Amino acid sequence: MGRHIILGETDLTLQLTGMTAFFALTRKVTIPYMKIQSVFVEEFEVPKWMLRMPGTSISFLNIYEGSFKYANEWYFLSFHKKMPLLQLELNGHEKYRYVIVQLDDPTSMAAEIRRRVRGAL
Repeated sequence: MGRHIILGETDLTLQLTGMTAFFALTRKVTIPYMKIQSVFVEEFEVPKWMLRMPGTSISFLNIYEGSFKYANEWYFLSFHKKMPLLQLELNGHEKYRYVIVQLDDPTSMAAEIRRRVRGAL
């Protein structure tokens, strides 16, 4: 899979590689722990009128990579399956309100991110 989360001292970095980075039109998204409002794992239903800005979406294959805008809020989506996804709700990030990512073990990563966020407060 072309997605990896790197947990640093003060922030986490979503690192994209290969075709995932190509379709997302970016290689990384950095998020300070202080900007993370909530972390959870569940399926995400993509709104019908979400705009790609820039990004790639192939809705009939459920592939979404890159930046999207919906209801005047920015999302960073990176997934290609309908399954439980790691979802970060942000507050005060320079661009994104939500980051939604497919990982091999999203539940464990969510727990570790929550620990880091509590430690940053």
